[in-house]
Amino acid sequence: MRILLSPSETKSVGGSGGPLDLASLSLTELTETRRSVADALVTKCVDDPVGARSALGLSDTQSEEVTLDAQLWSSPTAPALSRYTGVLYDALDQTSLTRAARSRAESRLWIGSALFGLIAAADPIPHYRLSAGTRLPGTGTLRTTWKPALTAATAGWADDLVVDLRSGGYHQLGPVTGAVTVDVVTEYPDGTRKVVSHFSKFHKGLLARTLATSRAEMGDVAALLRVARRAGHTLERTSETALTMVTDP
Repeated sequence: MRILLSPSETKSVGGSGGPLDLASLSLTELTETRRSVADALVTKCVDDPVGARSALGLSDTQSEEVTLDAQLWSSPTAPALSRYTGVLYDALDQTSLTRAARSRAESRLWIGSALFGLIAAADPIPHYRLSAGTRLPGTGTLRTTWKPALTAATAGWADDLVVDLRSGGYHQLGPVTGAVTVDVVTEYPDGTRKVVSHFSKFHKGLLARTLATSRAEMGDVAALLRVARRAGHTLERTSETALTMVTDP
């Protein structure tokens, strides 16, 4: 089973690992694409920090992010699951996991990334700032850059149960054929429903924690639904590859 998460703009700084080594990351088929995107990001931040701040959508007070991107190749690394912060990762609450639960989570969780494409939860990465919608010099759109590489790299996942919890921009970087997607809606007392926007990250984080840490083996959607429902989640199957998560207002 593989669970795909969106990254977050907010990330922890520092780490105890050595500098970025692309060869140490999962899905080594992506190494050259990763190098191309990383080099383009670093070059932009070193040669044109003002333009980089604009391209990355940063305010004047966030210039440190440009400096950190410029130091990408020399910055310390930390496991991806520890690097990302924010609403989804607060809900997943990786710091509270037991050693056994963390091991299960690391074997199942994958994180989408504008810089790395897809990385496993334990992959060591530095702090960086790059969003799916950013356009870097010489690379075209990141969607154009990543889609063929990710499609090829995940072609061997066809027999796995893949639960894609990525948001739209990161899903478009490289859709996984046959993956199960999850929409989050709020159901009101009168029975009406409304799609959840910002807080869908929180609910997806809770669902990811349940699925990633479960002792159960989940080889199909029926098994996934049993695990999720036992944990108190309300999930409805709307098609072969689509689920709806229903939450209270």
